[in-house]
Amino acid sequence: MLILALVVVGGTSYLRLGVDRFPSVDLPTVSIRTTLPGASAEEVETGISRRIEEAVNTVEGIDELRSISGPGTSVVIVTFNLNREIDTAAQDVRDRVATILKDLPKDATPPLVSKFDNDQQPVLTVALAGDRPLRELTELADKVVKIRLERSAGVGEVAIVGGLERAVNVWVEADRLAAFGIPVTDVRDAIVRQNVDAAGGNVTLGARESTLRTIGRLADPRAFDDLVVATIGGASVRVRDIGRVEDGTREQRSTARLNGVPTVVLEVRRQSGANTVAVIEDAKKSLATAVGELPAGVGLTVIQDQSRYIYAALHEINVHLILGSILASLVVLAFMRSWRSTAIAAVAIPASVISTFGMMWALHFTLNS
Repeated sequence: MLILALVVVGGTSYLRLGVDRFPSVDLPTVSIRTTLPGASAEEVETGISRRIEEAVNTVEGIDELRSISGPGTSVVIVTFNLNREIDTAAQDVRDRVATILKDLPKDATPPLVSKFDNDQQPVLTVALAGDRPLRELTELADKVVKIRLERSAGVGEVAIVGGLERAVNVWVEADRLAAFGIPVTDVRDAIVRQNVDAAGGNVTLGARESTLRTIGRLADPRAFDDLVVATIGGASVRVRDIGRVEDGTREQRSTARLNGVPTVVLEVRRQSGANTVAVIEDAKKSLATAVGELPAGVGLTVIQDQSRYIYAALHEINVHLILGSILASLVVLAFMRSWRSTAIAAVAIPASVISTFGMMWALHFTLNS
């Protein structure tokens, strides 16, 4: 199921298209993601999703079990009851999935079982925009900004949304393939076989041992035109005889817009147990360094920052504590009609609060949830 979300933060609109994987985050949730390249949604449903559902259906404590099957992708979502411990539930799901690996389609990737928790929510979202092509912005986001953010303390993952990654595309014409009598799988196998770096073993000469490697990966996209796909009647059929090679981009699977302009978004997720505010503050310092490395006309915009809410919540807590102490003292005065009792209450309330939070600070507890 695809979702289209528009978020407005401080007058800035942020549009994102993605897959609704975790609709219920209040209960312990485990997801199983499997891909089968080139398969239709019906094939994914019958060959992967249904078999995984049947396998994990016997796990204890399941509240809801459902799947999302699309072209080449299967996502099975298992929601457990509140009394089920998420780590144990995830391990039980992995054990059940392992029993049906042999029954899945041959070309399917191994199912990825992951648990959902608050650490997977981005604590900081940054947009990279400018007067450059989207492909160039993606390169800058990946090679400059992402590297800086990943080096920040407490950052667990930096995901890029809306990017356009570089790829070498081989466009094959069906008429030419039919004329030569070559199946398209032979073209794929030939490219995979001839564009690879492989280990060549060891060579021992006296007391010296050398490691051999076969360097076969193509550095120039134009070199793909000369790859031999098949040999017919003693003549070599090359890629250029059946199609063309393009130094282009991968198929875009996500999109992001900042105020209507295509942009690249970076989502920062913290490590488990890390302090959210500390992670965001350190990440912002890294962003300030990254800005100096970006070309003119390209800038960074923070469009979502969890520390703003945390700071605002802490401010409200302080205000409520002060107001609560004053109102409690006034209530004591109104009912007891004794300045002595009112003074005792006025001193006892802040003293108990300060001592409680002081002990929390001494034991390294925080209000971060």
